[in-house]
Amino acid sequence: MSLRSWATPLTIGAFLLMAVTGGLMFFHLETPLGKVAHEWLGWALVAAVGAHVWLNRRAFSTYFKRSAALGIMGGAVIVLAATFVVPLGDSESVPVRQVLGSLTHAPISALAVLAGRQEAELLSALSVTHPGVTADQTLTDLAGASPEAAVGLLAQVYGQALAE
Repeated sequence: MSLRSWATPLTIGAFLLMAVTGGLMFFHLETPLGKVAHEWLGWALVAAVGAHVWLNRRAFSTYFKRSAALGIMGGAVIVLAATFVVPLGDSESVPVRQVLGSLTHAPISALAVLAGRQEAELLSALSVTHPGVTADQTLTDLAGASPEAAVGLLAQVYGQALAE
């Protein structure tokens, strides 16, 4: 099996895996296996791109003679360097995480108001999967130690409100 016969198919397959699992992780919808696959099979993408570049090295080298290509690659190098030196704080400082944390830690009575739903109706909907739920509990209380489950409940709260 020649390098040419597998380099591009592996690049395409690995990119597809990285794009889908990365997109899911961005929206906090990843699964444990998806996250592991993204982290470890990313090395397949590195190997595949390396092989692809090697096979196309003559054409690849021409990009270093074009100012637009150099600008794009230089911009990527600057962003990469910034990831090592620019502090953003902990993950709790990310606004989306703060909003999700506020919503999943809010009492269900307050969440009903924010979602535009009647408290009794929301409690009834949540009691299907969480019998005995009360208005002073939070989605985090219902989900236990799983932040993903709490966000899933949040999607259920707003998803039902939007479908009406």
